[in-house]
Amino acid sequence: MGVEHRPNRIILVRHGESLANVDDTIYETVPDHRIGLTAKGIEQAQATGAAVRQIIDGDRVDVYVSPYLRTRQTLEAMALPVDDRDVRVEPRLREQDWANFQDPADIAEQKAVRDRYGHFYYRFSHGESGSDVYDRVSTFLESMFRNFETQHAPGEVVIVTHGLTMRLFCMRWFHWSVEYFESLENPGNAEAVVLERQPDFRYRLQRPFRQWDPSVNPTERERSSWL
Repeated sequence: MGVEHRPNRIILVRHGESLANVDDTIYETVPDHRIGLTAKGIEQAQATGAAVRQIIDGDRVDVYVSPYLRTRQTLEAMALPVDDRDVRVEPRLREQDWANFQDPADIAEQKAVRDRYGHFYYRFSHGESGSDVYDRVSTFLESMFRNFETQHAPGEVVIVTHGLTMRLFCMRWFHWSVEYFESLENPGNAEAVVLERQPDFRYRLQRPFRQWDPSVNPTERERSSWL
């Protein structure tokens, strides 16, 4: 099967507001993968779900979701018209591993070092670097492309995951530089990032990521990533 069977859109969605987004001391007692959404996070996911349902407009959709509780709760609240058989819980889309039960003071100190060292390459003690997440996202993309080549290729793809993972997904997809990646902000809670198929069957972002560091100028190739 050729490129004409690629889905119309790939929609990346960050989880809604989690309990850790409002109180990071929860990492001391609750494993990261078991941290759920707040009531506000559920409302955010419901609103995003309504917007995504309008975008896909009844087309057949495949869903990939991180196994973390907050992402699965986000997907449930989105209420997408998708059969259970078309939902894949995908561990490679999980959050960056920082530690097990986290000591907030230690993590704060490591974040300060990371800011000096670089977000892509710095590896947290007992955890991962951004480059480690990039590697597993790369293997996920290979698997996803194989699914596009089957007779059951979907019209739309929705991926419910985490902010850093979304940025790294796009970095890998569009071949962004480390410098440009590091200048970008994570999407907001329950924010959707849409990759839209063009007439040449390539994809473009509907809008670029926000930059926290505007001193980094994207190259012509990086600018071609969005409409």
